[in-house]
Amino acid sequence: MELKRRTFLAVVAGSAGTGGVLEQLFGIDVGPARLAAQQPPVRGTITTSICPFCSVGCGLLVTVADGRIVHLAGDPDHPINEGATCSKGAAVSQIAASDRRLTRVLYRAPGARTWQERSWDWAMRRITQRMKATRDATFQERDERGRVVNRTMGIASLGGAALDNEECYSLAKLARAMGVVYLENHARL
Repeated sequence: MELKRRTFLAVVAGSAGTGGVLEQLFGIDVGPARLAAQQPPVRGTITTSICPFCSVGCGLLVTVADGRIVHLAGDPDHPINEGATCSKGAAVSQIAASDRRLTRVLYRAPGARTWQERSWDWAMRRITQRMKATRDATFQERDERGRVVNRTMGIASLGGAALDNEECYSLAKLARAMGVVYLENHARL
């Protein structure tokens, strides 16, 4: 086949995308590839969701089969990301499915070299006791000029963009009720 430069440029300029070039120049049928690219890669129930990793709120299409996430993609109808996902968003399924995900409480005592498995009830009691002890030891009712401040300088609260609105609200309310002054969110840092 003899192909002149002018003909080549006309075909390339007139073709819509690589598939058109392959079809026109070489007679390769890319129709089946286009069709396969438009179909979902796996079978299951598709549910819309929001990526939890930052405050942008990108939309996701999550395909679930037999109670497990089998595919995840950006939602092309979502106004923020229009179907795209960043590397963190593409890895959302690992939150539930990672074999490295901890599903139990592990505790390492001060100075110890090994971890011990503990119950969730033990962990909640321990956290509550430590927070109360720290608050009691650092609570300040009045400042040096005698003004009522009711605060603790020994505890800080760092929220996260992965928390939803209601979780952030609850965390802020709890922190303020305890007298926490250092209240921040990593989405702003």
